[in-house]
Amino acid sequence: MAKDDYFVLAYRILSYLYACFKSGEQPDTEWFGSDALKIPKGYWVNIMESLYNEGYIIGIAFPSAVGSADAVKLINLKITQKGIEFLQENTMMQKAKNFLKEIKETVPGF
Repeated sequence: MAKDDYFVLAYRILSYLYACFKSGEQPDTEWFGSDALKIPKGYWVNIMESLYNEGYIIGIAFPSAVGSADAVKLINLKITQKGIEFLQENTMMQKAKNFLKEIKETVPGF
């Protein structure tokens, strides 16, 4: 796996949203947006759209703006029960979690 692998990024996004859900806080894109994850905005939009289409998150819209495929509107973004189950039970999510633990141990400040 790599830091920009879909499952690693999905794990980071979903785990952040789950932490916000449990604490009653509103998510802040500065913590899980494309800049925070150091990926192109188009890739981030694709990941968010995939998470939404799979039913793992709610409260997001993809308005079609002329000349822009990178439009995302967050409206009370939350992780769903299905998203929590995916985060905790999916084998690829567990591999991503283990990968991130390994990186944190070997790469300070990741």
